[in-house]
Amino acid sequence: MLDISLSRPPAWNALGVAWRALEARSHGSFFQSWSWVGCRAAERFADPQLLVARRGGDTVALGLFNRRHRRLVGGTRLWLNESGRRELDSIHVEHNGLLVADDAPAGTLVQALSHASRHSGAIMMSGVDGAHLAAAREAGATVHLRASTGSSPWIDLAAVRSHPGGHLGLLSANTRQQIRRSIRRYAAVGELEIRRAATLDEAQAHLAALAVLHQRSWTSRGQPGAFANPNFVAFHRELLARAWPRGEIDLLRIGFGGRLAGYLYNFRWRDRIANYQSGFDYAAADSAQQKPGLTCHHLAAEAYAAEGLAAYDLLAGEHRYKTSLATSGMALHWLELFPATSLSGLVHRMRAAMGDRRPMPWPFPAGR
Repeated sequence: MLDISLSRPPAWNALGVAWRALEARSHGSFFQSWSWVGCRAAERFADPQLLVARRGGDTVALGLFNRRHRRLVGGTRLWLNESGRRELDSIHVEHNGLLVADDAPAGTLVQALSHASRHSGAIMMSGVDGAHLAAAREAGATVHLRASTGSSPWIDLAAVRSHPGGHLGLLSANTRQQIRRSIRRYAAVGELEIRRAATLDEAQAHLAALAVLHQRSWTSRGQPGAFANPNFVAFHRELLARAWPRGEIDLLRIGFGGRLAGYLYNFRWRDRIANYQSGFDYAAADSAQQKPGLTCHHLAAEAYAAEGLAAYDLLAGEHRYKTSLATSGMALHWLELFPATSLSGLVHRMRAAMGDRRPMPWPFPAGR
């Protein structure tokens, strides 16, 4: 029998200790780690609500929500690991969810979501996996599926290691040709150089240089770019200071013979790498045959495969290069959960019964 509560959390430092302890007993993602969840927590969670599930005094699940009140209808909304404010949520959580211990009893996720749903007007969950979607439906709440990725792309590094042709051998003939031609053009300049930031100061410098290239690329297309948001910049400055000393972030500089191709900002969590952001030097590419993006991601995947890691996750987003490079994929979902007896729940059930399938806006802006 689980004892589940939803209330204001203790001091942030104390919560961090409890979170890290459960983190060590779970297979959560980097986006469920305290490095990410606790980053700028006081600013992002103005009205925090902590869900705790215990079995015999042992904590088996945690979930941190921000509570926001709606003035007209719907009562309160609980945002899982988000603030509910667009300017603060531009960091775009994915591989999100409640943090659940590996040895938690069966049904823990269902019971936890059911409890949270009964104590709010709605629960907002961004970028959760199929287990959370199934648990939400089983919890007795009305589930509104706002958006789903058909297949969030990633590269299976075990397959890269086992294939005679490496990563290229797993790709289409067209993508193989583009990458090989690009590498030949770059190699004519000089030898490949992959520089992983060795100190925090160097990591900060790499991130700053990446931001310049990222902004240059996106503003040239009439888009603001991710780093135009000061909240985004502040979050990642603090995240770097928190996570880099723990070995959870890689910042790579990739070039040939002293000529820069690009930077990659990667989360390193156990045996998985997640590419969060990038900045490529398109201006320095000497022809259309040099493909800095495809080249940098391919070379990074090969390097991580050689280290024995399991996956290079390209994360969600509608970009062709991701599907070109990926060997596998998984679905992620953006959900709203309403109490079954609520007015909002009734409205969404009526819309579903009437076949309302109006498309929802994609949850990622162009700069991500």
